[in-house]
Amino acid sequence: MLVEDVRSDIPLLEDHVYLDAASTTPTPLPVVRAMEEYFLSYNANTGRGAYSLLVRATERLNEARSKVAGFINASADEIIFTKNTSEAINIVAGGLRFRRGDSVVVPNIEHHSNFLPWLRLRKMGVDVRVVRADETGVVDPSVIEDAVDDTTRLVTVTHISNALGSVQEVEEIGSIAHEHGALYLVDAAQSIGHMEVDVKGIGADFAAFPGHKGTMGPVGTGFLYCNRECIDELEPFSLGGGTVLDVSEDEYVLEEFPARFEAGTLNIAGFIGLGASIDYMNRIGIGRIEKHTIKLTEKLYSELSSIDRLECYGDPQNIYGILSFNIDNMDPHDVAKLLDETAGICVRSGHHCAIPAIKHLGLHEMGGTVRASIHYYNTEEEIELLAETLNEISLLGV
Repeated sequence: MLVEDVRSDIPLLEDHVYLDAASTTPTPLPVVRAMEEYFLSYNANTGRGAYSLLVRATERLNEARSKVAGFINASADEIIFTKNTSEAINIVAGGLRFRRGDSVVVPNIEHHSNFLPWLRLRKMGVDVRVVRADETGVVDPSVIEDAVDDTTRLVTVTHISNALGSVQEVEEIGSIAHEHGALYLVDAAQSIGHMEVDVKGIGADFAAFPGHKGTMGPVGTGFLYCNRECIDELEPFSLGGGTVLDVSEDEYVLEEFPARFEAGTLNIAGFIGLGASIDYMNRIGIGRIEKHTIKLTEKLYSELSSIDRLECYGDPQNIYGILSFNIDNMDPHDVAKLLDETAGICVRSGHHCAIPAIKHLGLHEMGGTVRASIHYYNTEEEIELLAETLNEISLLGV
């Protein structure tokens, strides 16, 4: 599929320049139609039952799980459906049975969703070791290695920083974790759908994903990859309908993995839509998406870094799909609002749910940054319009 084909499937792009893919992406019509078909043709719950609507809904949900698994080089029985990346990470943080004296290694530039669950473990006596990235938001694997020892139960890192767009050496970091017998979790919220993510290739024991970002699926969807060899490491912290095989007044027997982690009724329509979004990604081709993203990221940095009074953050040789910046003496929220009001350009502003990362850059008192983030549907013309409009805005503060 060409860029113009994708744009024709996203009506809101007719009136907006959408540069906030790191937060969420617009949902293409084929994905919406897949969910609509569920609601109109076989709107039933899934699981045990014999009537045809239920059987059809269950089949479609299982198909979606298989599509998601294939997209990241996993098996369907290694995928837990969640409502977002945050829930996926919390399943690991709450289910690994940490003990006093265990340690966890986590960088200081993580999204709150891959930071707060680990900080909370300190109340249990877990040693949470926060390692620092460099000034461009890159975590040197040697810093991870220095922090890991025989007490380390888990090492975790984001694949691409949502605040800076910096790309981490996830494969090398995974090797370090495993050399010390530690488990390894990757937050892939900003990489899936933007580049090839092979969970086996990067050595992840766990990987957390959203449905509503790079894969252009619906909000309220996400999933956790759990390597089959690590299944017994996790205990479910949420129990209820669908999680058990048998119950007596005294005990219960858990369902097989992954059902034991999917309590209650799932977002069936959402996950069917997620499966359709994976089909959509495959129609475009992840290689084509990567090539387009690299080209636009280079243009984005080149155009914006040439504007007087505008400062870009991160290493231009190691950012991917995301660029954070500020204009001298201007509040980032004001800049974002002006972009929207004057040119219909949608960008994010603030701390991006990554306050430690923003503090690491010394930008907390400034209110954070403005963040532009791109996807396959964006064009060079949109990047040029962003640069032109920012140049005009920068002159307002002179």
